Amino acid sequence: MRSFDLTPLYRNSVGFDRLFDLLDSAGKLDAGGGYPPYNIERLDEDNYRITLAVAGFSEDELDIEVQEDTLTVTGKRAETDEQKTYLYQGIAGRSFERRFRLADHVRVEGASLVNGLLNIELKREIPEAKKPRKIAIGGEQDKVQVLKSQNAA
Repeated sequence: MRSFDLTPLYRNSVGFDRLFDLLDSAGKLDAGGGYPPYNIERLDEDNYRITLAVAGFSEDELDIEVQEDTLTVTGKRAETDEQKTYLYQGIAGRSFERRFRLADHVRVEGASLVNGLLNIELKREIPEAKKPRKIAIGGEQDKVQVLKSQNAA
């Protein structure tokens, strides 16, 4: 795996620390090992869905938590006293923790568990101050009126 030296970027920019940390951590291997499998869908310009395959887990065994810019999904199997003897065990039933970094202004709208798939709905809500806006161009006449009103005062 390649590692990138981000030092030149740190020297020439201010306030992009989170972006550089994200780039730096993207190259590291995911500790989850790919379990459980998941999809990330873009439904439209501002709506997303994360779907995790959590077959065998009930709602009580799943926990979804958002802290700052990190969404954490945890699955903990309930402890049972019964001993099972498997001839073949192909269904993973182990506990897991999966983390997703959320961009600024992305919030979790809700979650549902249907047919062994955990769907987490996300929405990007850009504040009015951050949205693009049109600036009206005033003519010379508008400038003259502003100057006259300032001189009169």
